[in-house]
Formats: sequence, C-alpha cells, structure tokens
Amino acid sequence: MKMLAQFVLGVVALSAPLLAPGADIAVLRNGFSIRHERREVVGSVTRLYLGSDKNGYVDVPTSDIESFEADLSAPAAPPSSQSVDEVVNAVSGRHHLDPDLINSVIHAESGFNPRAVSPKGARGLMQLMPQTASRLGVANSFDPSDNLEGGTRYLRELLERYNFDLIKALAAYNAGPGRVEQYHGVPPYYETQAYVARIIRDFNRKKLAERKVALKSAGYQKSSAQGSPPAKQTAALDTAQSSH
Repeated sequence: MKMLAQFVLGVVALSAPLLAPGADIAVLRNGFSIRHERREVVGSVTRLYLGSDKNGYVDVPTSDIESFEADLSAPAAPPSSQSVDEVVNAVSGRHHLDPDLINSVIHAESGFNPRAVSPKGARGLMQLMPQTASRLGVANSFDPSDNLEGGTRYLRELLERYNFDLIKALAAYNAGPGRVEQYHGVPPYYETQAYVARIIRDFNRKKLAERKVALKSAGYQKSSAQGSPPAKQTAALDTAQSSH
C-alpha cells in the first residue's frame, strides 16, 4: 500500500505520443511489478497506461523502475518448427554473415531469451527497437524468425555502411549510427565500449575453438594416414599449442 501512495491516478487527454504498444510489465526496484498496455515518459516519471481504457494510468518515478519485461501471460509468439540455431544458420546464409557472429550478438543482446525487453523498449533475441523493427518489416519482434531476419539484415546494412569495419558496425548497432559518425568511431560510452568488447571476445573465442578442433582433426587424419597412434599426435599438438 505504501508503494501505491506514491502513484498518481488520473484521467487526462493524451498530450504526447505513446511508446511501444503491447502488454508489458514494469519491474520496480522495491520488488513490485505493474502490468501495462503502453507507457510514456512525462518529466521525471514514467506514465503506465493500465488497460484498453486510454485514460487510466499510474505515474511512477522513472528512477524507481528497474526494467521492463514482456508479459508472458500474454499470447506467446507463434511456435517455430525451426530451432534458433537453424534460423541463425538460414538468415546468416541469406545475408552472407558468419553465424557465430550472429550468435555472439544474440548472446550479448538478450542471452537467447526471445521474450526479452530492455528498459528502453528493445525487444526479442536481437533487441530491435520498435521503429527499427518497423523499418525492417519485422511484424513480431518476439517471433525468433522475424527478429533474427530483421536483426541480421540490420547488422549487414551497418557493416556495408562502415566498409565492413566490425567494430564500428557493432557500436552503431548498440548506440546508433549517428553517435558513431559523431565520434568517428566507437562513442565514449562505457556501455557501448563494453558491448563491442564482449561480442568481439565471444566471437574470437568461438573462432579459436573451431580452429583448435580443426587442427586436432587434421592431426588425427594425418596420424591415421601414417599409421601413427592418434592419441600421441593429439598430445603433441596440444603441447605445441601451449608453448606459444
């Protein structure tokens, strides 16, 4: 009840555009949560519209809101017959990008949660903002296939825009192309710098793991062709790699 005393209930005419529509949950720092249909920022508060009645709302200090999440009690996205890996491989092939790169972006953006919603309203596996999703023709950002198609296409557009400079493309994906152009590279924002470093590190780790597997496989095939015990060849390869 104490928390409710902080809210201002009211009936007003709308005076500003509403943000992303759809049933979401505002998670508060005190542990409470509020389901709402839409929201907008009004000064230092976030106005949460509670239902189909556009005039019923509560005002919550924006600083008291921990995050926004999708209301999982709402109808789920249509089930896909494909796994996320299958979709990633398909969209990566269409847009000529390494699927490991897309997986690294997904890991950083949503942790592979197709229902993820950021405090700023980005949605789905690759965290598409509503206006970006609309421009890319994404009908449902919570649908893995739609989201991955749009996010992968957007990343490809950014790579082409920056002459395939992956660092700049990732920075633009996080902070927006305008900021990258303003600072002629990665903006001086900790969040963006950490985001780019996290993806590059994860992507490089995947590539190194693949290389190690390929080297071991090559060593096994060579030892088999020469009639040498495969185990000894593998051990020798590991020793050689650890010395560098």
